[in-house]
Amino acid sequence: MKGHSSQGAGSAIFGFYNKIADTYWNLIERVKDLPDNKIVYFIMHENETDMGNVKPKTIGKLLDEKVCIEGMFTICLRSCVDQDGYHFSIRSDGFDPVKTPYGMFETDLIPNDLKAVDTAIREYYGIKL
Repeated sequence: MKGHSSQGAGSAIFGFYNKIADTYWNLIERVKDLPDNKIVYFIMHENETDMGNVKPKTIGKLLDEKVCIEGMFTICLRSCVDQDGYHFSIRSDGFDPVKTPYGMFETDLIPNDLKAVDTAIREYYGIKL
């Protein structure tokens, strides 16, 4: 966001937000060039749309409306909390972007433990450290 307030108005600010969108898109694309044994985790806040759907929170309409960020990933978990504590949801309720490969996890909720998630991913895909 450095320099966001000095970009002016009108098309200049539109160009600024396009640059942010391009940078984020390029970051996700760059991860695809890493070796197969590297796993990268993107952790994002969420935003609820007017229709009640939950999406990753981004900045600007270009990423929100033109790009399906969650579609660029194979695995999308969602943190949730209940009377038993914090968990990761691994299956969508129809309103969120949650998804995991079939058989990677046995239950719809798993402990909120990124190391356990990493281990499950590596075992499922046969990825060695």
